[in-house]
Amino acid sequence: MYKKRLLLFILFFVFLQLTAQQKLSPKATVSVITCGPGNELYTAFGHSAFRVYDPVLGIDKVYNYGTFDFNAPNFYLNFAKGKLIYQLSTSSFNRFIRIYKYENRWVKAQVLNLTITDVQKVYAFLENNAKPKNKYYRYDFFYNNCATKIEDIIQQVLKNNVTFSYNYIKTNKTHRDLIADYTHNFKWAKFGIDLALGSVIDKKATKKDYNFLPDYIFKTFKNAIITNENNQDKPLVKRTSTVISSKKTKTTYSLFSPFNVLLLLSLLIVFVTYRNYKSKRRTKFIDFVLYFSTGIIGVIVLLLWFATSHTATYKNLNFLWAFAPNLIVSFVVLKNKLPKWIFIYNKILVVLVALTFIVWILKIQVFNFAIVPLLIAMIIRYDYLIKFRKITTTN
Repeated sequence: MYKKRLLLFILFFVFLQLTAQQKLSPKATVSVITCGPGNELYTAFGHSAFRVYDPVLGIDKVYNYGTFDFNAPNFYLNFAKGKLIYQLSTSSFNRFIRIYKYENRWVKAQVLNLTITDVQKVYAFLENNAKPKNKYYRYDFFYNNCATKIEDIIQQVLKNNVTFSYNYIKTNKTHRDLIADYTHNFKWAKFGIDLALGSVIDKKATKKDYNFLPDYIFKTFKNAIITNENNQDKPLVKRTSTVISSKKTKTTYSLFSPFNVLLLLSLLIVFVTYRNYKSKRRTKFIDFVLYFSTGIIGVIVLLLWFATSHTATYKNLNFLWAFAPNLIVSFVVLKNKLPKWIFIYNKILVVLVALTFIVWILKIQVFNFAIVPLLIAMIIRYDYLIKFRKITTTN
């Protein structure tokens, strides 16, 4: 009986201790942590997180909204369909920082100018949000990511006491422009992004939209105002410190950039077409590869548009030059004698490629510059195939 009472007393004491730990000391602070870009594509845009620090209670905790579980059921399928689930994870500040030291990425901390009451509110929100039943959320690269969460949560917890201003932004960029600012060292990744994302990201981004990037969250908080209980305005950020300074890495140039590779392939298509014109023949293999590859790209573009929940893949006009029916036609052009309709079909393809340039000039959608040589080569090849009927008829 005595042992049972002792056990109950110990459990009750532990419960009281855990409950007491939830009440922070007057020296507790909340900081916004901003991390610089890394050398891998998934780190190219930087990172944002919260830090709660209480030297009295020994709390030094990072709240990270940028994590996901590779082992989650149907992970890759959900990723492809735009239904990727991210989660809020927590770790010690020292453990968090070690990763960024290893990756040679700078880290800055903005200590927020909050009362202990507001610090407690933010801490309570984050702790509640970190519970297993609350920590998951539907990720969106532009509108619901590790960076946008930072502003949204502060606004949600502190409500109208905080005013975010975006007047410091003097540019009028699109989402595609903003992506380009961070992917100039990732040529193939940028090429893939420009193929996959549609014209919806070529509209001018609002100033608030810039905040999908951690750098802009940092600047937004730097320019934010908080109103205290006496209706006095003061900067939301009390002080800023550099936790890690990174060394600049050299930008390397690769011969195998998308432009160089596509230029080489385009020159090959033009050269073969010239030889075909002289010999009055048709190289079926070149035609098959051209139709098949553009058809595959076109199918992927349409699937991303219509079969996923990605908000950025809508209205992708890459389908004009990467025409999905080419996938079927690629097997038709392997025949020695082409059907009559194929010549009309090629005229349609020439018009579609021409429309691609018009759409580009009007900035309805901006395409990757690397496809310019390919588009020119496609027009030349399609035009030859149109004329090839007359050549073969004459002979």
